[in-house]
Amino acid sequence: MASQTRPTPDQLLPLTPAVFHIQLALADEPKHGYSIMKTVEQHSGGKVSMGPGTLYGTLKRMLKAGLVEEIDGPPEPADERRRYYRLTPFGRRVLRAEAERLAAVLRVAQAKSLLAEAGEGQPWP
Repeated sequence: MASQTRPTPDQLLPLTPAVFHIQLALADEPKHGYSIMKTVEQHSGGKVSMGPGTLYGTLKRMLKAGLVEEIDGPPEPADERRRYYRLTPFGRRVLRAEAERLAAVLRVAQAKSLLAEAGEGQPWP
């Protein structure tokens, strides 16, 4: 039986927006589903709202891909039905690779004067 090998982080790129936002939400600490949804909304300034179907369907695929893992919650959770997730080391490498990919794209957009300076409506000089 042939052994399965995990793809390299670059082979998983580009990430879907849902996967990228969930990984960003988990970058600092483990969270439960509702907290992930709220963090995504906060990070996006309210422009991305993730419903439970999208969140849990995406988490299921991320678990299978080894990007996140389910962990035990706090010793005295407010709701023992909550499932807590954290990035795996592989998931963190994939997140870093995607962030670097997006940073390179932003540098191109900057060079083409497509981005406004912070707080201004004018293109970059």
